[in-house]
Formats: sequence, structure tokens, C-alpha cells
Amino acid sequence: MEIIVTYGPWFIGLALIAGLYMTWGVGANDLANAMGTSVGAGALTVRQAIVIAAVFEFAGAVLAGGSVTSTIRKGIIDPSGLEATPEILVYGMLASLFSAGFWLMIASAKGWPVSTTHSIIGALVGFGLVGIGTSSVQWGQIGSIVASWIISPAVGGLLAFLLMHSVRKLILNQEDPFEAARRWGPYYVFLVGFIISLVTITKGLKHLDIDLGWTLSLLLSAGVGVLTFLVGGSLIKRQKRDQKAEENFRFASVEKVFAPMMIFTACAMAFAHGSNDVANGIGPLAAVVSVVQSGGAIMQESALPIWVLMVGGLGIVAGLVTMGYRVMRTIGKRITELTPTRGFCAELAAASTVVLASGTGLPVSTTHILVGAVMGVGLSRGVGALDMKMIGKIVTSWIITLPIAGAVAALVFFILRALFG
Repeated sequence: MEIIVTYGPWFIGLALIAGLYMTWGVGANDLANAMGTSVGAGALTVRQAIVIAAVFEFAGAVLAGGSVTSTIRKGIIDPSGLEATPEILVYGMLASLFSAGFWLMIASAKGWPVSTTHSIIGALVGFGLVGIGTSSVQWGQIGSIVASWIISPAVGGLLAFLLMHSVRKLILNQEDPFEAARRWGPYYVFLVGFIISLVTITKGLKHLDIDLGWTLSLLLSAGVGVLTFLVGGSLIKRQKRDQKAEENFRFASVEKVFAPMMIFTACAMAFAHGSNDVANGIGPLAAVVSVVQSGGAIMQESALPIWVLMVGGLGIVAGLVTMGYRVMRTIGKRITELTPTRGFCAELAAASTVVLASGTGLPVSTTHILVGAVMGVGLSRGVGALDMKMIGKIVTSWIITLPIAGAVAALVFFILRALFG
């Protein structure tokens, strides 16, 4: 307790720096995943993607990022044995933030799309092992995470594969693909509005302790879908056939029809991401603030002031602006060649999988889902359409995320304990 009282302001200052560092990594890696398909498909330029993401990501983080956040993420560790030494929890949360931020910085610099959630979980496990003991780690949850490495991309890839085949059957294989795209496009836009709004409602509003239930959530999402149908349909009708471009590429005009759909998807996914994943950075930050402000009491939940959410939002936007283009390039260019039709199917499949996961409680990674969806789109054209070497690097980065984050967290924990202990 004496250490908490003596160094409390230092701990909060370090927590703010570490939280900003971690959320910077979230922006550089995770948000870039969501925008990469739109950029790679040519629907948005990098600059346009950054502007859209900055606005909607920050809005999602601040407006729906959460008034109450669990200070112990996902039940990965049990801190009940630290009542007499709360400073150990503070060291651990700080170490976890610095470790996860460090790994996300390395991964982003390499252009590897990794999971920010798994990064912070790996860091918490590393701290739990060296700071509390093996029994403090919830190993069942770790097993679920390992299983999600296979389940997440498989489900996302399957849905993307099926969506791409539906586009091929309903539009690309028709006698006049352009007219078929104009006819079916609004219905696909409806799916975008419906699915993405359902993601936002089910995964975003829960941070505000608002539970609308599945029936009301479905009705509201359907209403948003209808609105998107009308607006998107209007934009689609404005698209004109480009006969000159069709001479070189038969589906050039079809791709023009799908481009505006991806703008809707990019905006909504950025908002949903900000409302959900900002907790990866500010969850441990909330733990430190809670312990310090309570004089050493360890509480499972703590209220979050709006300025903490703003720190998270600013960190995420800064990460996207400074280094996000590297991961966007990997998602959009290096796994498979994307066009607006393919990118649209990948993003819609990823969003649909997130909704499915939130309804069933399956532990999944948005990053893994989107990568799997992009792979599914590529597989619809054959294995040769995929860059297997790049996919191998990505999967390797997923596997080493937990151990590297854990090892760095353990090292930082020992350094902090030596400095303040």
C-alpha cells in the first residue's frame, strides 16, 4: 500500500504513456486491417482511408468505447491473491501495455496483421506467470484462443468464398453484368448496412451497459439496412457504363458499381472497431487508475472518464496515420489481388463472422477473420491466386504473438519491480 501512495502519480503517468503506446499499436495494425481491403480494391486512396478512419474510429472510441471496462481483460488472470501487494498488479498492467505496444510496433513495421487482443492477452499471461504464479492463469481461455486461430479465418474465409460465388452467379456470369450489378447491388448494400450496424449495436453499445436484446437489435439493424439500401441504390444508379474500359476488362463497369459500397463498409467498420477494440489499450490502463485512486484496493470494474477514452481514440488515430499504411498494403495487395467486388465480399464476410461470434460467445480475432476472408475471396479464383509465402509469414506472426508478448511483459515487470520496489 505504501508504494501505491508514494508513487501513485508516477504510476498514472506511466499508465497514460503505456495506454497511448498500446492504442497507437492498435491503430497501426488492427484498424489498418479494416481499411486495407478498401484501399487494396481501389475504392479508396490511402489518404481517403486515413481521413475516414480517423473520424469514425475516434467517434466510435469516444461515443461507444465504454463507460465501464473490466480491468482484468477476458478473465485471463486471477488477481485475488494480490490484496496485500496491489503494486504487483500495477507493475503487471503497465508491463502488459508496454509489451503489447512493443509487439504491435514490430508487427506493424513488418506489415504483419496480428491480433491486438491476443497481444494484450499474451502479455497478461506473461505477467501472471512471473508475478502471481501458474495457478493465476485461466488456461481454458488460452485453449479457446489457440482454437480461434483456426476457427476465425476458416469461418471468415468460407463466408467470403460463398459471397464471391453469389456475386459471380448473380452478376459476373450474366449476359449483361453491368445491368445485373445495378439490379442486385442495392440488395448487397442492404446486407452491408444491416450486418455492420448489427456489429456496432451488439459489440459497441455493450460498453455503455445498453443491452437492446437480439430482437430490437435486428429491427434497428434492418432499419439501417433499408436506409443504406436507398442511399446506396441512388449512388449505384448514377454509375454509367464505361464501354471503353470494358474493351480491356469486361467487368470494368461492374467494379465501378461496387466501389461506393466499400465506402459505406469502411466508415462503419472503423466506427465499430473504435467502439470495441479501444478496450484493449484502456482496459489495463483502467486497472492502474482504479488501484491508485482507491489507495490500493483491487476492484474488478471501474468507471472510465471520457478523457481516458479520448486518449485511446487519439492513440489509435495516431497509429493509423504514422504506420498503418504498411499493414494496409499487406491486406490489400500482398495476399491476393483485390478489386471492389472481391474487397466488398471480404469485408462483408468479416463483419458477418464478427456478428456470429458475438452471438455465440466464440473467442475470435477480427484480424484473423479479415485475413481469412481475403484468402477466401482469393480461393474462389483458385489456390494460384494466393501468395502462400506471405500467408505463411502472417500465420507465423499469429503463432508467436502470445509467447513474445508474454516474454517481453515478464521482462518489463521485473524492471518495474526493481525500479519501484
